[in-house]
Amino acid sequence: MSKQPRIEQYDHPAGGWGSVKAVSSILVQEHVAVNGTRVLFKQNKPDGFACVSCSWAKPADPHLFEFCENGAKATAWEITTKRATPEFFDNHTVAALEAWTDIELESQGRLTHPMRYDAATDRYLPIPWQQAFDEIGEKLHGFDPKRVVFYASGRASLETSYMYALLARLYGCNNLPDSSNMCHESTSVALPDTIGVPVGTVTLEDFEHTDCLFFFGHNTGTNAPRMLHPLQEARKRNAQIITFNPLRERGLVSFANPQSPKEMLSAEQTCISTQYHQVKIGGDIAAITGICKSLIEADDQARAANEPRVLDASFIAEHTHGFDAFADAMRAADWKEIESMSALTRSALEAAATEYARAKAVIILYGMGITQHREGVLAVQMLTNLMLLGGNIGKKGAGICPIRGHSNVQGQRTVGITEKPALVPMDKLKELYQFEPPQETGLTTVDTCEALRDGNLDAFIGLGGNFARAIPDHGVMDPAWKKLPLTVQIATKLNRSHIVHGRAAYLLPCIGRIEVDRQASGEQTVTVEDSTACIHASKGMTEPASEHLLSEPAIVAGLAKAILPANPNVDWDAWVGDYGLVREAIERTYPEQFKDFNRRMTQPGGFHRPLPAAKREWKTKTGKANFIVPDGFGEDPDMDFEGERTLRLMTTRGDSQFNTTVYALDDRFRGVYDTRDVLLMNKDDMTRLGFAENDAVTAITVSKDEVLRELGGLRVHAFDIPAGCVMGYYPECNRLIPVSHHAKRSKVPAAKAVPVRLRKMAA
Repeated sequence: MSKQPRIEQYDHPAGGWGSVKAVSSILVQEHVAVNGTRVLFKQNKPDGFACVSCSWAKPADPHLFEFCENGAKATAWEITTKRATPEFFDNHTVAALEAWTDIELESQGRLTHPMRYDAATDRYLPIPWQQAFDEIGEKLHGFDPKRVVFYASGRASLETSYMYALLARLYGCNNLPDSSNMCHESTSVALPDTIGVPVGTVTLEDFEHTDCLFFFGHNTGTNAPRMLHPLQEARKRNAQIITFNPLRERGLVSFANPQSPKEMLSAEQTCISTQYHQVKIGGDIAAITGICKSLIEADDQARAANEPRVLDASFIAEHTHGFDAFADAMRAADWKEIESMSALTRSALEAAATEYARAKAVIILYGMGITQHREGVLAVQMLTNLMLLGGNIGKKGAGICPIRGHSNVQGQRTVGITEKPALVPMDKLKELYQFEPPQETGLTTVDTCEALRDGNLDAFIGLGGNFARAIPDHGVMDPAWKKLPLTVQIATKLNRSHIVHGRAAYLLPCIGRIEVDRQASGEQTVTVEDSTACIHASKGMTEPASEHLLSEPAIVAGLAKAILPANPNVDWDAWVGDYGLVREAIERTYPEQFKDFNRRMTQPGGFHRPLPAAKREWKTKTGKANFIVPDGFGEDPDMDFEGERTLRLMTTRGDSQFNTTVYALDDRFRGVYDTRDVLLMNKDDMTRLGFAENDAVTAITVSKDEVLRELGGLRVHAFDIPAGCVMGYYPECNRLIPVSHHAKRSKVPAAKAVPVRLRKMAA
């Protein structure tokens, strides 16, 4: 009997017994209670494997249990004993599987054989590996490379990513969109303009020396729970933590350490945020403006009174450019507009500014609540502006820290997975492999969606991930997939992207990172890069789910040999036989980033890539860190926010979820159980709009492109969220996001401020 959905308040801290229960539950659910416990002891350890979910930093001196609740769920999900065999596909047509939910599809377990879609029977049928490679190669020979996309999820290793990027460029295109296009591309575009590097400047050691942390747009308790340990330690030495989020996320409210017997056996918990500001969805730029304005005006007053400066004047004078114009813009900003746009009071923003000014070393951390907006790039740059005011870049205990999602999403960009040829050493690739690399800018995720929609794409190859589900505009995109000539998916588990497929479709199942990868030279090790630009080795420890699986590098090599003409300078077979040779190739291509790669990769805590900004070396056009003057607060001219009935929708992940993978229907931190078909609303908005608790509604996007986007069967529930705002779950609510609603310059889908109206459904 199915459970009845329910909503109930959750007042417990993140971690604690709730986390222990959730980990135990997933291990039992995936039938790995004994083996899973053994495996988890090696997770994020120097002699073990890197977590397959988030990319938070891995310490040199790890805890006994160096994994979080969601990391444990991801591990159990991968080492499950459940299998999606050819017999499963023989029993289910693809049309029947289309009616299954995401969780039902992935819950079938690991894929065991390469499969090819058969239109006559509407089923996936097993196919020998070499035949699959040959058929895919034959099809790709007939396509224009500019009409073929090589997508990569953020989980593939550095070795696989390097090979995959080289494959695409040897084929003739830079169409290498990845999951960064959907999340932190706004960071990668914003930071080079301001500080000269595309990634954050913070290391784990900085957390030991900071005395103030600012959080913007991140649900740490769900999306990077291991970070709660350094946050707890920071709070114990009285560091201030100032949070800006539309929702009061439990992990940033309080935490009980499940590794502390004292805390587990008592009611002891740590209050994480010392200030918690529930900013309106889309109001971050206004809020940051208010803080900057407060600091600059306080500094003006201090100078006038001949008192100590509030700002770091010497840093600004020596290391920055554009301060005067920025300061003038902040002085001119109107407090009424700031308060209206942010839904925060002047006094609240001044309180945050006071703590910033008082601190000696500040870290700013942010997630997709910042990047997934129309002005996501500007929002990141405003955070950098704030950091520059206090000289908080390039000193111990300070810096800017984008919190990445997928476990190697930052690393794959480092080794060439990008649509931007300017970010790749093309001259070095030309020298090493004796070919003319393509120079044309490739397709981003949004570009890929537009090409798919408009019939300008011939093939989509996916290295992991669940692209069809992760992208916006499902109602527009889903029908387009079925017209695409070819889809190829390298995967571990069945997901929606395999069911919404091209006319010819192949499933190529791979060995997972946690599994032992045996090749000609023996058991292999791979590498990943975490959010702090630190490179780590990862070695599998469980037996592969099936004897018919190939490793990701072996699959990429098999495709390459079938697609490309022979190149004496690229020995794909040798690379597959010994991944150390791939690392040598990476080092030759990126000598400054990967010096002595094979030697350094196994050192405890990994090794850091050089980041000039962390040493106050500014690789920008001005040779300094740049203040950026905002040109507004970030509205989208193509979307209609007018009208009393229009609400701002943000999509977000639940507690039992990582990206598109849903482990369970519960989201206990928000008190949502056995359902994801909900919208969480401000109670006053519900009264104003005539909705009662648990009313069924249809959400309709308010857009000027005249395309009807709606999602029915949602239940509304009162929640602590700013007026005018509403929260729904990702990826289900992606149907409501137009492809055109994306961040300027970075083209990240703007999933955090979508104008919607709600219509009550008939009883």
